[in-house]
Amino acid sequence: MWYDGDAVGYLDQRALPQTVSRERARSVDEIVEAIRTLAVRGAPAIGIFGAYGVALAAQLHAGPAFAAAAQRIRAARPTAVNLAYAVDRVLARADHDFLAEANAVHAEQRDVDARIGRFGAEVLPRKGNVMTHCNAGPIATGGEGTALAAIITAHRAGKALHVFVDETRPLLQGARLTMFELREAGVPCTLITDSAAAVTMQRKKVDAVVVGADRIARNGDTANKIGTYGVAIMAAHHGIPFYVAAPRSTFDFAMASGMEIPIEERSPDEIRITADDAAYNPAFDVTPGRLITGIITEYGVLQPPYEEAIADLETRARILVDA
Repeated sequence: MWYDGDAVGYLDQRALPQTVSRERARSVDEIVEAIRTLAVRGAPAIGIFGAYGVALAAQLHAGPAFAAAAQRIRAARPTAVNLAYAVDRVLARADHDFLAEANAVHAEQRDVDARIGRFGAEVLPRKGNVMTHCNAGPIATGGEGTALAAIITAHRAGKALHVFVDETRPLLQGARLTMFELREAGVPCTLITDSAAAVTMQRKKVDAVVVGADRIARNGDTANKIGTYGVAIMAAHHGIPFYVAAPRSTFDFAMASGMEIPIEERSPDEIRITADDAAYNPAFDVTPGRLITGIITEYGVLQPPYEEAIADLETRARILVDA
């Protein structure tokens, strides 16, 4: 993503991997549409894009119209907390230099991703098989990624890892994006259907699972792309460590548990065969903290009990901000 004066540039994720299409959002309507249609997706990436969107809105609107535009961007998708975090942060800029604050959000994400990658690489085995779900790589964050940052950093450090990639419904983010990013990084990888995750764990000796997150509650309950909860249950059954990689900005300290996280539902037309079929099409699910071995952050790997670990994370983050 980039800001080029009269628009916010972005890579249209819907076109990958067949086409690398760089687009420009020139209005608030186009910013919101890109987020809602998943042209821009991935919790940190949405936050960065939203931050630049506020800077663009400030150029196009003033007074109540600008405030309304910023709130439209903030509400474009409900589950990922990074969007609201980034928009609120830019709006809080005292001198109203919104572009400078958006640039700062982007630069910090790059640094955060690198740190998550280092901490995440340490928990992965020296050699073996790793599984991931959805897409949590550079495309999804604006930096090096979260879950994929751990895998790619481990690969660069000489760890001999092979990655099984869930296709990830509904829009095949794993098949289209994660496979693309891992191939670009030179990491050996194999695509599987979502429904093959259990048998892959059973037959292929998966040593660890690492995924990203869109929102994490104070008790460690974690919202991520639909299917993540099922993968966590399978991992627990097979005794496989299950890690979540996410920056502090993905933690929602106002939410006590995952039951409070709003779950976006997509159009039933994406999955039903005929118009008369009733269909339930949630875009996310929530994995209970009790199924998570560790949460990899830019401050280190949090361990259960998560109520205490996450409270300590917020304390450390505030100390650094105040300093």
